[in-house]
Amino acid sequence: MPVEPPASAWVFPPADSADDYGVVGIGADVDPGTLLAAYRSGLFPMPIEPDGMMGWWSPDPRGVLRPGDLVVRRSLQRSRRRYEIRVDTDFEGVVAGCSDPDRPRGWIDGRIVAAYIELHRLGWAHSVEAWDEEGLAGGLYGVALGGLFAGESMFHRRTDASKVALAALADLYDDREDRLIDVQWCTEHLASLGATEVGRHHYLDLLPGLVATDGPDWTTAHQAGGQGREGH
Repeated sequence: MPVEPPASAWVFPPADSADDYGVVGIGADVDPGTLLAAYRSGLFPMPIEPDGMMGWWSPDPRGVLRPGDLVVRRSLQRSRRRYEIRVDTDFEGVVAGCSDPDRPRGWIDGRIVAAYIELHRLGWAHSVEAWDEEGLAGGLYGVALGGLFAGESMFHRRTDASKVALAALADLYDDREDRLIDVQWCTEHLASLGATEVGRHHYLDLLPGLVATDGPDWTTAHQAGGQGREGH
């Protein structure tokens, strides 16, 4: 079971008080208690600018992926056969891949890296990884709160490795209506995989039920290697 950290010293403004950019507040820390309080309030952290003040975001609309809506085309089905899926075997490696400074529009700085490694140590943050004969090929990480997976970032070093990791995550969360993957912003790439947009108020209405429901057993997923189905 995850370990509940000390409560945050900060109190966030309501998520629906965000400005036109989706920013609710600036500052605070990224201690485990603060991060969990943010996610439970419908917020997530991202620096306003590289290495700058930490922003707390609640975009409108919000990008989400219902696990059963994942689009698995034939090319992705073939790619899934090329990789071995593992769960939480190299969380730090996944975060390092996502925080590579050579990635365009990189925003994951040392504060974020240290914060999520600690959140992983406490049992809240998890990685889904795609491996091949050359090693870690790609993956994603995020925070699991009941039936909600708050996705933070994904990366790939080989073709389709991050997509395969996302497909494995969707398998893990199954197609239950009370489970949801939060992708923050629905990019064109994520939309091609089945992500959609919901209004901020709708997301906030869903949030208490998502957090309160039971989520997947990450310990079992880790032991089983997180193997998923070939496709829908």
